[in-house]
Amino acid sequence: MKSNLICPNCSYKIEIYKNPLPTVDIIINFGGGIVLIERKNYPFGWAIPGGFVDYDESLEDAAVREAKEETNLDIKLIRQFFTYSKPGRDPRQHTISTVYIADGFGHLEGKDDALNAKVFKKGDLPKDIAFDHRDILNDFFNSIY
Repeated sequence: MKSNLICPNCSYKIEIYKNPLPTVDIIINFGGGIVLIERKNYPFGWAIPGGFVDYDESLEDAAVREAKEETNLDIKLIRQFFTYSKPGRDPRQHTISTVYIADGFGHLEGKDDALNAKVFKKGDLPKDIAFDHRDILNDFFNSIY
């Protein structure tokens, strides 16, 4: 989306672009299930660990960093899963998320903006799942990644 502003000091037209923000989510295989975090901030609920990609950071590096920040786990990326881009997937703003599948190693602990981190299996997912993460998890559990 593009909008125009006029510079108050120079009267030149300034074009402002509003683009979706890149994010990553990481489905972490750990302890016989997958790791979800309980979010400390809005939107509340359980979520796949992940977050925003920093400037000058690759998607893969962002996935490793976000997994460590939120779960305390070191991860080994297995593969890129899917990319999700529906405009309403994040109620705060339009994001595009690249989802990775990884194996986790270490001591699981909710950190950073996670109140808690737990391992869940397909049949015992929590009711309150944030964003479009239930759809992502359904895609994951119904695939042979």
